[in-house]
Amino acid sequence: MSPSSEIWNKVLEILREKDILTETTIRTWLSDVECVVCTDTELVLITSDAFKRNIIVRRYLPYIQKALYELFSQDFTVHVLLPEERDEFFSGRANLLTDTNEYTFERFVVGGSNKFAHAAAMAVADDPGHIYNPLFLYGESGLGKTHLLFSIAHRVRETHPEMRIIYVKGEEFTNEIIQAIRSGKTPEFREKYRQADMLLMDDVQFIAGKESTQEEFFHTFNALHETGHQIVMTSDRPPKDLLRLEDRLRTRFESGLLADIQPPDYETRLAIIQSKALRLGLDLPTSILEVLAENITTNVRQLEGSIKKMLAYRQLMEDDLNTDTATRAIKDILKDQNSLLPSAELIINETAAFYGLEPEDIRGPNRSKNIVLARHVAMYLMRKLTKLSLAEMGKEFNNRDHTTVMSGVARIETEAKGDPNLTEALRDITMNINAHNV
Repeated sequence: MSPSSEIWNKVLEILREKDILTETTIRTWLSDVECVVCTDTELVLITSDAFKRNIIVRRYLPYIQKALYELFSQDFTVHVLLPEERDEFFSGRANLLTDTNEYTFERFVVGGSNKFAHAAAMAVADDPGHIYNPLFLYGESGLGKTHLLFSIAHRVRETHPEMRIIYVKGEEFTNEIIQAIRSGKTPEFREKYRQADMLLMDDVQFIAGKESTQEEFFHTFNALHETGHQIVMTSDRPPKDLLRLEDRLRTRFESGLLADIQPPDYETRLAIIQSKALRLGLDLPTSILEVLAENITTNVRQLEGSIKKMLAYRQLMEDDLNTDTATRAIKDILKDQNSLLPSAELIINETAAFYGLEPEDIRGPNRSKNIVLARHVAMYLMRKLTKLSLAEMGKEFNNRDHTTVMSGVARIETEAKGDPNLTEALRDITMNINAHNV
C-alpha cells in the first residue's frame, strides 16, 4: 500500500469513527476511489464517474478536509478527478507525480537527540525480523517517532514489496477489538494482525489498563515474534513507566531494543528548520533560522508550523520575511496553542470512553462505584484543563452544586497521590483529550 493510500484509509477510519460514513455509504460512493497523491497541502482522488464525483464533492468533501486537518494540523486542498482528467491535471505539475510523503529516512534530520533511534530504525528496516525485534521507540509527542515508523515501512516496501505491513495506533487497535467482539468477527480480527509480516503500532501506551486489548495484543505479539515477524512500537514513555501495562507485556516489550528520542538540541533545530523551509521553497536567512531555533525548543511539529505560518505571510499578505515576521509567527503559534482548551463535553466523552461508560452515565444520578470514580475524574480534569468555574462545571453534571464538584476534585487530588494506577489513568485520559482536541 502506498503512503497516499494509507493516508486515505486513515481519513476513512476517522469518518467512520465520527459516524459520518457508514459501510453502505463507503460501498456506494467511495469503494472505487483511489488516492493517487498526497503532498503537504494537496490530496488527489480519482473516482470512476461524474455522478459519484459530484456526490463526493457536494456531500463529503468538507468532512474529508476536516479529517486531513485532524491528521496533520494543516489545511488541504482536495481534488476529485475522473480517470480521463488525470493527465491534463498533472500536466505542468511534475511535483505531484511522485508521492511526496514526508516520512522517509532521507527526510529525517538526524542529531544527537535522535541518532540512536534513527540508527535502530534503519537497522530494522534493512533486516526486518532478524535484528532488534521488538523495537520500542519512546519520547514525548512531536519528536519524530511516527516519522521513523513510516520510514521503516517505506524502506521495507522498496526492498521487500511482498511483505504485508500493518500500521495501527494503540487506540485504533482497541476500537477494532471492541467492534470485532460486537460484530462476532474476532477470528477475522486475529487473522488480520497475526498474518502480518511487520506490525507497526503507534502510541502503544493507549492499550495499558485495557484488559481485553492487552489480552489480544499479548497473543498477537507472541504469534508474530515466534514466527520471526518484525514488531515496532512507539510510546510516550518507556515500558517500565507504563504502570497499568501487564507485566507479561512489559517484559516482552523490554526483550528487544529500547531507543529514546529527546527534544532536538539547538544545532539540530537549525538543521530541521532549514530542511523544512527549503522543501517549501523558502531560503531563510540565518537571522530568521536563529529566532525560530532559539524560541521553539521541544517540538518538531511546532517548528514545522512556524515555517508554514511564515510561508502564509509571504504568499497571502506579501510580507517580507525577516526577524519581525518570524517573531510574529512564533507568537501566533503559541497563542493558538494556549487558546485550544478542551470543551467540557470532550472531557466527559473521553473519560466515559476510558472507563467503558456512556457520557450520560457520568452526567447522571447513578451512584455505582465505577461511575462515581469516572465522574470525579471528569470533574478533576475539567478543573485542571479548562477555565470553567465550579458552578459552570456543576451545570455539565446535571446541575450539581459547586460543593459537590469541589468534593469530587479534592477526592481525586488526594487519591492520586497514593495510587499510581489512578495517576496513570489521569495521564492517559489527558492524552486522549489532547489528541482529539483539534
